[in-house]
Amino acid sequence: MIIAVDGPSASGKGTLARRLAQHYGLRHLDTGALYRMVGLAVLLSGGDPADEKAAYAAARTIDLSLLENPELRSEVTGGAASKVAAQPAVREALLQFQRDFARENGGAVLDGRDIGTVVCPDADVKLFVIARADVRAKRRHAELVSYGVAPPYEAVLADIEARDARDMNRAVAPLKPAPDALLLDTSDLDIDAAVQQALSLVDRRLAERETRLPRRS
Repeated sequence: MIIAVDGPSASGKGTLARRLAQHYGLRHLDTGALYRMVGLAVLLSGGDPADEKAAYAAARTIDLSLLENPELRSEVTGGAASKVAAQPAVREALLQFQRDFARENGGAVLDGRDIGTVVCPDADVKLFVIARADVRAKRRHAELVSYGVAPPYEAVLADIEARDARDMNRAVAPLKPAPDALLLDTSDLDIDAAVQQALSLVDRRLAERETRLPRRS
């Protein structure tokens, strides 16, 4: 079983994907972390994330040890990730890794921005998670404060809006819901309520698929 969870930054898709994976006994892949690792690798090498050659080289030799780097979740790395993710060569380099992960060992839950449209267009269930920009900025600001970083809220909101614009308007794999994606707005939901709604949507879609399967004689 493959579950695709897409949506913009700080919509709650990562937390939902982890909880869904736990509930259904599936593995979880945060595909955004892959792009963050590429962006961080370029920054650490002194390169420019907008430089396609530098970004492609980092994607081809992705260093999984960067998952433990404290800078991986910083705003600077997030911005770098958005820039490298807009580059076709980088996306192509990481595409097969994501697809292989999804299809191994009984399936997985993947969250990102193009899972249901590009990476796993045949996923059993596709969720598209949204929330208002101001709500997402407040969540991200609180997360950064918990990390000991305290940028102004206005700066976080501006970054969220800039990242949305890049993700939605990029030429390759833009952020958009798949035609058959189920929409979940978390703007006014706490995490437990959002998880319950997500589980309900997934179970409903799985039941619908089951009824459409041909019966054995």
